[in-house]
Amino acid sequence: MLESDQVMAPVVKVLREDWADASLPLPSYETAGAAGADLRANLMPDDRGHGIRLEPMQRVVVPTGIRVEIPAGYEMQVRPRSGLAVKFGVTLPNTPGTIDSDYRGPLGVALINLGYDAFTIRHGDRIAQAVVAPVVQVRFEVVDMLEVTARGAGGFGSTGLG
Repeated sequence: MLESDQVMAPVVKVLREDWADASLPLPSYETAGAAGADLRANLMPDDRGHGIRLEPMQRVVVPTGIRVEIPAGYEMQVRPRSGLAVKFGVTLPNTPGTIDSDYRGPLGVALINLGYDAFTIRHGDRIAQAVVAPVVQVRFEVVDMLEVTARGAGGFGSTGLG
């Protein structure tokens, strides 16, 4: 493929926090077909040696050591890593977490331990994945009636099991 034929990917600008360990990789895609870029725990200097212990049912915000500038018209969705969820019960309590394009604060990952045992988050661990996606903003309009569909008002479970 010629260089002129390649589509230019949107750029997410990254700023490292002053205290962050710059030897840790920036968010990265681990395979060519990966939709999510892995986010790593970039722990505060005092926590790096022992990590952060997450007891069952405990929630914590884990620092990544970065701030991001997401292009206008995009969002960053923070999603759980399936391996942590299946093996240890560690996931995100608000999944997906949304980072808006106008947010410039520290990027932290809210984790919860739904497992039976304590789990330790170590410095440099891959703790979540970030998916950058386009955003469409719509207008909301009050109407007198909604269009009729075959499903109608059928809610949770109305289309069958699973």
